[in-house]
Amino acid sequence: MMTKNRKIFEEKEDKKEAEEISADENETLEDEDGAVSENGDEAPEEESTEDLAAQNQKLREDYLRAFAEVENTKKRCQQEIEKNNKYAIASFAKSLLSVADNLQRALDAAGKDADDSCGGLIKGVELTQNELNKVFDKFDIHKMDILGKVFDPNFHQVIQEVEDKSKPAGTIVAEVQTGYMIHDRILREAMVVVTKA
Repeated sequence: MMTKNRKIFEEKEDKKEAEEISADENETLEDEDGAVSENGDEAPEEESTEDLAAQNQKLREDYLRAFAEVENTKKRCQQEIEKNNKYAIASFAKSLLSVADNLQRALDAAGKDADDSCGGLIKGVELTQNELNKVFDKFDIHKMDILGKVFDPNFHQVIQEVEDKSKPAGTIVAEVQTGYMIHDRILREAMVVVTKA
């Protein structure tokens, strides 16, 4: 019996506390809504419509600026990814150029002393060179076409100058090492012989 009375008493006490807390919260809400605060001063007035419109405009501009920045960053990243994919094999392709050079040297050497016993070997080297050229074409790796053109230090490296009055100075007359491009970039400069000034 005593426990039951004690329980009822505790429930009444809890109910009283809840009512007091609720009353305090209502007073606080009245203060925030612009009513008179505890010390009798008036609460600050609500912001005017013009101020809200100005804040709204500023937030809109900030949002648009941030959105544009994100879009630009996405475009730059996409361009970087495309460029990296396009030129990712450049160092590997540069390593293969010596293979292409050696295949050409083998054909040039065999062509000078060719006899019937070397026919199969020459054919095999030609087929290998053709396969390598197909791979180069697939990845847009191509030889520079430079003979008869004017020397350009961005694409050519001069290793010798010769006199030739029939051609203007700086004209490429021989190619010692073939130059290669990958897409629109230089993979390897061409080593050339040019006419003297």
